[in-house]
Amino acid sequence: MDDDLDQALDAVGPRLRALRQQRDTTLAELSATTGISVSTLSRLESGTRRPTLELLLPLARAHDVTLDELVGAPPTGDPRIHLRPVTRHGMTMLPLTRRAGGIQAYKLVIRADGRRSKPDLQTHEGYEWLYVLNGRLRLVLGEHDLVLSPGEAAEFDTRVPHWFGAADAEPVEFLSLFGRQGERLHLRARPASSASRPSPAGRSDGPTVTGA
Repeated sequence: MDDDLDQALDAVGPRLRALRQQRDTTLAELSATTGISVSTLSRLESGTRRPTLELLLPLARAHDVTLDELVGAPPTGDPRIHLRPVTRHGMTMLPLTRRAGGIQAYKLVIRADGRRSKPDLQTHEGYEWLYVLNGRLRLVLGEHDLVLSPGEAAEFDTRVPHWFGAADAEPVEFLSLFGRQGERLHLRARPASSASRPSPAGRSDGPTVTGA
């Protein structure tokens, strides 16, 4: 399985270059859209930089393709969704949607094995919503360093430097919804009272954290 994954990741670079050239887009234009530097994009296309989830998500969004299409997952004629988990660097990602465009949904499991214990903050275009199912999730977002427990959620602008991993010695399992820039989720568990209804203020760079 590791060999299959390595082969799939090795093929991502040529596929990224082909997608960009088909759309007659320059590296500078793609960098402006995704928030990924031109040098990183160039190394991804040449295969000298290994793709990560943080890089593939905004690129799939920019090219208007699904993550499966970007990594070359084999097509199926079965109308049912065949979920294919991808494991890399202690994190397993299971895509829950297969359509291009709109909000993409993923289930992620991060092992507490030390591979993601040191924050490595990333930025890219988009907006993300996280909901913890099991374990405790550490979320570093700009100047904020938060720990989310099961039933808690956070949403944030991914242009803000961010990182997430297991908060302690146990694995953490959570859901992630990712949308394009400006596409913010609207969730409501109960009717908002006049006292709790948010004012029509501008969008904040800080996280919004909610409990169950």
